Amino acid sequence: MSSALLGPVEVRELAERLDVSPTKKLGQNFVIDPNTVRKIVRLAGVESGNLVIEIGPGLGSLTLGITEVGADVTAIEIDSRLAAELPNTIRAMQPEAADRFRVIHTDALDLSAEHLATLPGQPTALVANLPYNVSVPILMHLLELIPELNRGLVMVQAEVGYRIAAGPGSKEYGSPSAKAAWYGEWGIAGTVSRRVFWPVPGVDSVLVSYVKRDAPIGSETERVRTFELVNAAFAQRRKMIRQALQSVLGADRTVEIIEAAGIAPTARAEQLHIEDFLAIARSGR
Repeated sequence: MSSALLGPVEVRELAERLDVSPTKKLGQNFVIDPNTVRKIVRLAGVESGNLVIEIGPGLGSLTLGITEVGADVTAIEIDSRLAAELPNTIRAMQPEAADRFRVIHTDALDLSAEHLATLPGQPTALVANLPYNVSVPILMHLLELIPELNRGLVMVQAEVGYRIAAGPGSKEYGSPSAKAAWYGEWGIAGTVSRRVFWPVPGVDSVLVSYVKRDAPIGSETERVRTFELVNAAFAQRRKMIRQALQSVLGADRTVEIIEAAGIAPTARAEQLHIEDFLAIARSGR
């Protein structure tokens, strides 16, 4: 396959021309290896005609990998210089993909329904090299904002990735794990060498896959209440839930509500599935 992707030379030339220095503040580490890009796109299962949303495209390394297979890409970029240059990069590297690409210049955490209303269709896949310092908040925001997302593959800091994909009872299991499970199934799809980034990060990276549930496990109102319980439980994760949930359920009713949900009041947060938290939320109505 002839290369229509960015390599180390092209990435550095682009960055120099735009006077862009990757910053820790924005969690920027640019991918410079075309083989890694194609691996990510392949593992994401992206195909021609798919509507993909990408967060933090940077100079366009991963973007070009997604458009290369014929997908339609909406990129969310916070840096004004990068946002302005991305369409030019697509036209120069893959002219046939120019009409399948658009960029929204905003912070991913500020992405709104109004932004999405300007698109030709709602994205159904998320593929991104997420900024390490805000990867979990961005994921939660997107999953809530775009219910049409039925699958995804994101590259994140290894520690964060294992936390997102963790199940109850594991040492990594926490609030992000439980909340992510509300939306679907998560898993570690692969690891990524530090050497494929510029600059080389000081942490390891993993690829985390997502597949949406066939049917929602609860309503939006129930999700909000359930997440409130998750937050309270993991804020005091060493305590039994009969103590940790008192601030939400009320001291006088906590044990009664938990038992009515079929959960042991002596359990701790890391032992509970998201369905258990939902059961408590429903019991306390």
